[in-house]
Amino acid sequence: MIERVTTLDLRLHLGDLLNRVAFRHDEFIIERRGKPLAAMIPVEKLHQLEGLGRLQLVYALAPKRTTPSQENADSLANLANHRSRKQKTR
Repeated sequence: MIERVTTLDLRLHLGDLLNRVAFRHDEFIIERRGKPLAAMIPVEKLHQLEGLGRLQLVYALAPKRTTPSQENADSLANLANHRSRKQKTR
């Protein structure tokens, strides 16, 4: 579970919070006046998130392969068959 800490708590207990993140893999949301400002997470998790972001970008940019409907497939097959017959008679 991610703990929420205020900016004042962060200033007062920075060393302790950093140790908890580094050694216990705790995670914190830093808030000011009840609004989230930043997060403290272990470096390993940051690297995982960056890797996942890259994978998602690659997936989003990859060309989509769609399967034609049966009607389209039949139409393309008939057209190919028709064209191959025309070439044979020439």
